[in-house]
Amino acid sequence: MDDPGIERSAEFRALRGTFRGFAFPVTAGFLLWYLLYVLLSCYAHGFMATTLFGHFNMALLLGLLQFASTFAVAAWYARFAGRRLDPPAAALRARYAAPAAVTLQEAGE
Repeated sequence: MDDPGIERSAEFRALRGTFRGFAFPVTAGFLLWYLLYVLLSCYAHGFMATTLFGHFNMALLLGLLQFASTFAVAAWYARFAGRRLDPPAAALRARYAAPAAVTLQEAGE
């Protein structure tokens, strides 16, 4: 059988496209969200100093939301991968897996 390799298969290209379709926009959005936080911290001192209650201001809220959004993106990706990436990856792995090595005992039989 003339095997072009997994990386040339239509299934692999589709899987890679699915991954990129999720990862690139989410990464860009997260980086923009982080950049917004940094820019607000540098140039919008009055806004960031706005007291929400007690000693809790806008800067602290947005900083904590940075952590929360990091965990949210990780959970979102885990769910996405489990539903959209893992099943086709397992099928590709099964289809293109190298045959198991023959043990010495099997070779002698």
